Amino acid sequence: MAITGLFLVTFLVVHLTVNAFTLVSAELFNEAAHFMATNPLIQVMQYVLAAGFIIHIVMGIRLTLQNRKARPDRYAMEKAGANSSLGSRTMIQTGILVLLFLIIHLRNFFVPIKTGNMGGMDDYTLVTTLFGEWHYTLIYVVSFVLLGVHLNHGFQSAFQSVGWKDNRWKGLMSGVGTVYSIVVAGGFSLIAIYHFLF
Repeated sequence: MAITGLFLVTFLVVHLTVNAFTLVSAELFNEAAHFMATNPLIQVMQYVLAAGFIIHIVMGIRLTLQNRKARPDRYAMEKAGANSSLGSRTMIQTGILVLLFLIIHLRNFFVPIKTGNMGGMDDYTLVTTLFGEWHYTLIYVVSFVLLGVHLNHGFQSAFQSVGWKDNRWKGLMSGVGTVYSIVVAGGFSLIAIYHFLF
């Protein structure tokens, strides 16, 4: 779970970087998209990425079921907010919602680009056209916020699972996780809102 999570964290940085090119110029983004679509190594990594997502989802569901089985009865008095963060309490819910968003995202972008069924548009025009619709922008921004909540806890939890979040590093990892989740969620949201407004 931790290893696939850290792998996906790395992917999100790359994806955000490429998408940020849409804020610079259509030509730069189209060149980056063409490179991503034609580079043999990246084509192989798409399958690795898909496997990473599937393993992460399956492990997440499995861990949730194991936790519920280990504690079938809820506490008589539960003050979850005092003992855990919102992100840790909602990992399965935000994970499911992010998965639903991923399906929408693949349908909107990946499938048309892969099949060449883009109605004569280039990659940049496809992105800006979809974000020109208010409901797409709203769905994406809400999904990015949920992703940020999921990432904030997941980032820290992954480092703890691999043994890199002991007392010496706890504060640093928590801070880095929070900054990372804000940058990723905020960055993707900014791109969507920018193209909706301009």
